[in-house]
Amino acid sequence: MVELKTRPTGSSVRAFLESVDDRQRKADAKQVAAIMRKVTGKRARMWGTSIVGYGKYRYSNTAGKNFEWMLTGYSPRKQALTVYIMCGFEPFGALMSKLGKYTTGKSCLYIKRLDDVDTDVLATLIEQSVKRMRQKYETD
Repeated sequence: MVELKTRPTGSSVRAFLESVDDRQRKADAKQVAAIMRKVTGKRARMWGTSIVGYGKYRYSNTAGKNFEWMLTGYSPRKQALTVYIMCGFEPFGALMSKLGKYTTGKSCLYIKRLDDVDTDVLATLIEQSVKRMRQKYETD
């Protein structure tokens, strides 16, 4: 049976953030945390050892297995602050053009420094992503 390796834990988000060595990355993570808390109305929760997640949604894979994953989240990684935009970036071309300096993966937004992006645009991107996820999936 396939199990997701990254799941919610009881670990302290505060302790995790305080363990971030880079002062700028820690400050950026705390600012993103405030945005996500406001947008989702949910408290932060550790997912695995290094992801801070907000809310959750349920989905089924093609084999009919049911899973839960965070609605949105972030991780203050060494290379970049990673913001999880779970519905991907395709619907947000206009916002992405206004965001600033970043790179992306399938649902990962990589930001070297939060000063490199417009945080109002980032908040709108997170808000619209969460709205889409709530429309498409059963969420908590």
